[in-house]
Amino acid sequence: MGVSEVAPARRQEWLGQPKGLTILFLTEMWDQFSFFGMRALLVLYMTKHLAMSQRDASWIYGGYAATVYLTPIFGGIITDRWLSRRSAVLTGGLIMAAGHFMMASEHLLLPALATIAIGNGLFLPSLPSQIDSLYAPDDPRRKSAYNIYYVGINLGAFAAPLVIGTIGEIFGFHWGFAAAGLGMLIAMGTYVAGGAYLPPEPGRKVRANRDAHAARDDSEGREPLSRAEFAQRAVLLTAIAATVVVFRGAYEQLGNTIALWADQSVDRSVTASFTIPVTWFQSLNPMLVFLLTPVLVARWTRLAERQREPSSVTKMSIGAVVVALSYCMIGVAAFWAQHPGTLLSWWWLAAFITLMTLGELYILPVGLGLFGRLAPRGFTATTIALWFFAGFFGNLFAGWVGTLWSPLSHGAFFSIVAGIALAAAALLWALIPRANRVAAETSAAV
Repeated sequence: MGVSEVAPARRQEWLGQPKGLTILFLTEMWDQFSFFGMRALLVLYMTKHLAMSQRDASWIYGGYAATVYLTPIFGGIITDRWLSRRSAVLTGGLIMAAGHFMMASEHLLLPALATIAIGNGLFLPSLPSQIDSLYAPDDPRRKSAYNIYYVGINLGAFAAPLVIGTIGEIFGFHWGFAAAGLGMLIAMGTYVAGGAYLPPEPGRKVRANRDAHAARDDSEGREPLSRAEFAQRAVLLTAIAATVVVFRGAYEQLGNTIALWADQSVDRSVTASFTIPVTWFQSLNPMLVFLLTPVLVARWTRLAERQREPSSVTKMSIGAVVVALSYCMIGVAAFWAQHPGTLLSWWWLAAFITLMTLGELYILPVGLGLFGRLAPRGFTATTIALWFFAGFFGNLFAGWVGTLWSPLSHGAFFSIVAGIALAAAALLWALIPRANRVAAETSAAV
């Protein structure tokens, strides 16, 4: 694929961005509608419908969430070496849809979760790895494209608990899981319908030898790296991924112990006749993402114009601190309300999610964009898969942390989680000098 081949796609724009970004945005939106809809029901399904213990449900939830981030490392390698990105997205999406429909049977819980994870391995790295090819190497919109894409992720995540969660809580969990499968099929239809606006795939010959790899990589707007530069980037990205493992131990409690806290210890009554469903609170996080993202992007753009924009790693460190503060806040509230029968107002939960979301926006989309920009040529999907791979160990860690929920008081548990987020912030801060050296020595947008 040469640069001239993607130029026509770049000239076709919607709202100041390539049309291909809109297609990727909408495909990811429906994928996340499916994923987060099922996730909103999973712990409640296991503890209420299947009568599992909280400890077992936490381990299964953590193991599933971890595997979802393990399989993309293999899917990224398969895509970069053998499959086209289009084939990987379609194959993975259809496998995921089958897994969601399998969730309708109690006896297929674990096989269904495994099927979704396998399909996700092909789908997850292959979709965002197409973003960079939509832009010229010097296009200033390239850096913010991942933040826009992240809005698509959260738009689907916002609608999922409201639609799928409500269906599951009112009509039955099986109907909710079936709705998640339908959402995945819509994602595939969107991707196929918008295929004309996406970058052309490299031919098979391009994948067959090293010289052809270089042709493909030039089309992605990447300069060749020396062995030393390659090593510098690899060490930096691996170190950041390891730190994100620690961060996710805190962040991933949102779908695990926070859901249990909201169900058991939060007064969700709005009026005498209306109580907010537990799953609806999981929509607040993505709603805030697409409300706050334009504000943050505008702020960072103004700072960039004055040459004062923080580096990506600095932003990520700030984000981990903010997440730690959010857990400190509810930890204090939980200590105050630890007497039996005392329920906290749902406003505490809403305030926690708001503060945590602000921190999330400083770390997760920023990290995804950093990995996309620093991906060595010819290894775009694999490098992005490394970012998601951090979620594998992070979710295993989060699952283990979740097992402390029952033996500890809620205040003590949230204090421990706050400490985990602060540890991640300190580790990221320590990486800032190395990131600055990579930026200076390789002319990379760190």
